[in-house]
Amino acid sequence: MSQKHKSKIEKLFEHPASGNIDEKRLLGALEHYGVNVDISKHNKVKLSKDGHDFSLILSHGNDISKDVIVALRHYLETLDLVPGKL
Repeated sequence: MSQKHKSKIEKLFEHPASGNIDEKRLLGALEHYGVNVDISKHNKVKLSKDGHDFSLILSHGNDISKDVIVALRHYLETLDLVPGKL
């Protein structure tokens, strides 16, 4: 199971950025690595770990936009959740 979670996070760091990353599966992978995921009833997501927070809005199409992917990369780098260290 851990390999599936790892591959979801690795997909965020691919160049060029992939356009078909499933939000729900990615959020599950982040939870696996200790990120607190709080989803509101308005499809807003707050990610938090070690005092670092990140917010995003879930899309209706279930895929993450490339702008959000770039922002998520920076957030995960801050947490040291990068492919070489998973």
